[in-house]
Amino acid sequence: VSSLNFALKSDDEQKAIIYQFQNFLNSLDFSIEIVLQSRILNITGYIDKLKEIERIQDNELMKIQTAEYRKFITELIGGRQILSKTFFLTVPFTLVEMPKFAGKKEIDFNDSHFQRAKSQLWQRMEFVAVGLRRCGLQCSPLNTLELIELFWSLHHPEESEVGYYPDIPPEIIK
Repeated sequence: VSSLNFALKSDDEQKAIIYQFQNFLNSLDFSIEIVLQSRILNITGYIDKLKEIERIQDNELMKIQTAEYRKFITELIGGRQILSKTFFLTVPFTLVEMPKFAGKKEIDFNDSHFQRAKSQLWQRMEFVAVGLRRCGLQCSPLNTLELIELFWSLHHPEESEVGYYPDIPPEIIK
């Protein structure tokens, strides 16, 4: 889910956004979960890349400008940590809402049931997307790779902060 700078909006815009978000929440007939992930942004790789660009630069003026830009970024950060905030909205799926499965202990879940459940989940996601667009926010569903990286970073925060992610076999991403 995208973000917006609420503090920079006028009072009328803020009230309109709050009203639309309130309407969105009241229109839901299923629960949602709003997840905020704060991560320390590691720009070491970016600084190293700038050093490499500076080193191989043929044009002396561009070399000087790249060096000054790298120095500016380094001084701007000045040892402080930069946080990256990412917002996620979890749309749930429950078998209880599919009448055939309500109250059963064992479930015979075949392909047609899966397709119905998948269709229901996509309808919910579209409903949520429309509600968020009314508030001025954009959202998109995560693909398999993005989901794997999200779950991995939640369970391995130190490694993800330094930019390490595991190699994911292509057959899993399909």
